[in-house]
Amino acid sequence: MSFCVAVIGAGTIGRSFAWLFARSGYPVQVFDPRPDLAEVVTELQAEVSADAAAHDMLASELGTISLAESVETAVAGASFVQESGPEDPQAKPKLFAQIAAAAPKDAIFATSSSTIPASLIARHLPPEVAARVIVGHPFNPPHLMPLVEVVPAPATSSDTVERALEFYRSCGREPVALNREVRGFVGNRLQNALMKEAISLVENGVISAPDLDSVMKNSLGLRWSAVGQFEAMHLGGGDKGIRGFMDHIGTSFVEIGELPLDLSEAGMADVYAQVEQAYGQTPSRAGAQTRDRAQQAVLEARRQRDRHTPPAVKPDPD
Repeated sequence: MSFCVAVIGAGTIGRSFAWLFARSGYPVQVFDPRPDLAEVVTELQAEVSADAAAHDMLASELGTISLAESVETAVAGASFVQESGPEDPQAKPKLFAQIAAAAPKDAIFATSSSTIPASLIARHLPPEVAARVIVGHPFNPPHLMPLVEVVPAPATSSDTVERALEFYRSCGREPVALNREVRGFVGNRLQNALMKEAISLVENGVISAPDLDSVMKNSLGLRWSAVGQFEAMHLGGGDKGIRGFMDHIGTSFVEIGELPLDLSEAGMADVYAQVEQAYGQTPSRAGAQTRDRAQQAVLEARRQRDRHTPPAVKPDPD
């Protein structure tokens, strides 16, 4: 049997995943109770074909996107199931039980959840099924953003982790496996810390919302698009690397105190007003397209860098 993929949920994340999987050559079955699913599937298949044509790909290199009439039909022949339904901790365990009852005995079950751990989803499933449940958390949109956080539960088998990593890599993603579950996983915890600090700086009158965005785009955001947090510290520490970085400014960073933070409606009122004045009352499609083009340009620049960077030479053991 060929490797087939099921996507359960055709919201923003589910549609993006379906596009990615088909563009990567896999046949995809999509189910969602939404009444316009046929139109969504038709549009997705047309977008995949158009993108492939723009990149001179052969039709034989593409997968197909098909509409499934039910969860059971979607997963019946699936080797990998990507669930992207509502973030509901009551509904997901029931949905996964339904999926597991109809899917092949070796299928992997991944959830796109941003906060719900695999252990909660799989806690009432038989052990042999729970061993194949995992979080496959993307950053939006997953067809563009390379990261997928693969987060196992204590019951998840190491084979499931390795197979999930292999599958996402086959789709051109850069998955990272977490060693254990933690609320919010890693990307969202980092985002949460930065979000709170950004809000507190604006609430306390240190800087305006658009100027804070300018700081991010022209310093940390630019740097982090090329290297990660720890590599940046290591490169910034001179000959001593990260140890030199911490010796030089680490202790002074510890002394930076927290500003008051109010995430209530009243506390956020001025932040909301500044953001909406700077970027419009509602987010624009043009703004999202500009963001995606910039991110694609960064990814292409990174690919060019990696093509022309010679492999690291291991030091002589002597």
